[in-house]
Amino acid sequence: MYPIQSVSIPRTSLRQSPSPHTVYEIHVSAPVRTWSTFHRYSSFDALHADLTSSTGSAPPAPLPPKHALSLFGRKGTDPAVVEERRLALERYLRAILADKDARWRESQAFRVFLGIPSSASSSSGAGPSSFSSSSWLEEHATLQSSARTIRSLLAKRDALLTQGSASASSAHATGLEAKKALAALLTRLGQLAVGLEGLGRAGMPEGELRRRGDLVSRLQDEAETLGKLVVAARSAGALSSRSRSPSPPPTAQRAELFASSSSAFSALSSSSLRPGRVLGRAPSAPPQETAQTRPLDNAGVLHLHRSVIDQQDEQLKGLSAILARQKMLGVAIGAEIEGQNEMLDGLTEDVDRFGGKLGRAKKQMDKLQGKK
Repeated sequence: MYPIQSVSIPRTSLRQSPSPHTVYEIHVSAPVRTWSTFHRYSSFDALHADLTSSTGSAPPAPLPPKHALSLFGRKGTDPAVVEERRLALERYLRAILADKDARWRESQAFRVFLGIPSSASSSSGAGPSSFSSSSWLEEHATLQSSARTIRSLLAKRDALLTQGSASASSAHATGLEAKKALAALLTRLGQLAVGLEGLGRAGMPEGELRRRGDLVSRLQDEAETLGKLVVAARSAGALSSRSRSPSPPPTAQRAELFASSSSAFSALSSSSLRPGRVLGRAPSAPPQETAQTRPLDNAGVLHLHRSVIDQQDEQLKGLSAILARQKMLGVAIGAEIEGQNEMLDGLTEDVDRFGGKLGRAKKQMDKLQGKK
């Protein structure tokens, strides 16, 4: 049995396809990795029925009813209803995990529901070998959430590094957690790509395969960027730890930096020098520190700046691809219009030719009628 330390439902989301419904994000923590899986209420209902039938008795905690609150005029998508059900479903899963009787949590239905790997797959580090169309999309959404979590862990580690040696151990632990999560992300990303190949062999349409292939490529680019941030932040942290002096404190350095930048901005704005090309409106005030940059040192701000530029570059690449497709469509439409114009010109010539023939035939008919 793969050991599970904790399970929680931190948040929910409302999805519109195929009909409006609430999806619960289940966060599972194990000794060496964490992951998330997504289920709607009907999946919990099916799990409860499977556990009851396979073990011969109901789980230790009751499953919250589905339609009990509708008698009071409250819909299932009401935020208060969703929050009450989220807490009840979380208690339901935790009761199964904490109960002395292990028959419910050791059942196959419970392991599949939480996405717990088998002992063979956990020892070899391999995940599921195949996906259905819906489970593939759920796994992709989970990996996107993992990438966001890794980025937040790296930002937290950088913030801890700026606080000095007192937070060095916490920063190291946070960085280690981010690296473990990144390794798990890369492994599952490879499994996702292999699963997409299996869906292609199973007969998935080519257009949908290309769309999902683009999703995998974007996730791979994001993982590569996170890997660069891990390496760059580690080297920058080592350099700053060697060159950091006890005085002045980071707040004084930051104040001095912004004061110097303000004076430099004033000198630049008062001069007659202007750049030859300005995108957007010229700034009317010196740059101000934000909540996003406040916990970062110079290296962290530089990394944030580079990550923003990388994201903008990726967006520009996507826009360039869209514009290229639009150009191809425009060229194809232009060629079609030219072909249609040629056909219309040929039709006009045919009409003129047959009109001439009709005119001559009419004159001959008039002559015949005049002789009579």
